[in-house]
Amino acid sequence: MHAPAHHYTQLIKAKATEIGFDFCGVAKADFLEEEAPLLENWLKNGMHGQMNYMANHFDKRLDPRLLVDDAKSVITVLLNYYPEEKLPERNDDLKISKYAYGADYHFVIKDKLKELLAFIHDEIGEVGGRAFVDSAPVMDKAWAKRAGLGWVGKHTNLINRDIGSFFFIGELILDLELEPDGPITDYCGTCTRCIDACPTDAIVAPYVVDGSKCISYFTIELKEAIPEDVRGKFDNWIFGCDICQDVCPWNRFARPHQTADFIPNPELTTFTKNDWLEITEDVFREIFRRSAVKRTKLEGLKRNIAFVNSAT
Repeated sequence: MHAPAHHYTQLIKAKATEIGFDFCGVAKADFLEEEAPLLENWLKNGMHGQMNYMANHFDKRLDPRLLVDDAKSVITVLLNYYPEEKLPERNDDLKISKYAYGADYHFVIKDKLKELLAFIHDEIGEVGGRAFVDSAPVMDKAWAKRAGLGWVGKHTNLINRDIGSFFFIGELILDLELEPDGPITDYCGTCTRCIDACPTDAIVAPYVVDGSKCISYFTIELKEAIPEDVRGKFDNWIFGCDICQDVCPWNRFARPHQTADFIPNPELTTFTKNDWLEITEDVFREIFRRSAVKRTKLEGLKRNIAFVNSAT
């Protein structure tokens, strides 16, 4: 690896830390050979449910050079979102996933990645590249794994030894040669806590999640009525679900994030079950104005609330 690649890599990683990312790693922009058959089988078995977008752009998902001409490197960044304090989770409280407490991560990470890309242009010059945050056909976890930022756990989330798994992933795909990091070992061992804890049995085998059985899928992606056979199994989750991460021993290392944008609206921190049951369009718009919860729209959220409430 020639000297500029090493120098540029160090420069970019230092800037990523300064911008607020918790981790930054680099992988060579190659075809994802290991993931190709796994993705194909997963789709063939219908484990994406109604997430039809997962079946689109199959080739692009597996080869970053189809997304950025002459791509040479994939920079992956992690941004912690673990909250200082969880929202109330008493017996009958309704729950939303921790990633949705604050501002929508798409915007937060995209802005930080654009800042990193602007820095690269200023410091290094004409570099072709694009920023990606979970909205294009990029296999985030595969690239994070290749960049040595963690391993993919049995619940199929990326686990980092230092901070667990409560973080967002973003990428810059560049036509710039950088020094790649190597992957790290899988440290799940014989543990099956995530598999045992999933109330809808969505983790159908170690490292395989049937997306169409996941509480996050039912409460966010599914547009029609939630199937009756899962009634009573949602453990009060009305947007997303954190069960498989909450029980993971690696998350004892989770530490509070340092991103002001992820601090929840103060009103949300005192929300009771009754507040959820009586939520109006105005309240929804005010509290979730910049939140990922907007994805369900009020009508979808009300469907989830009614479904969970009728089972208690």
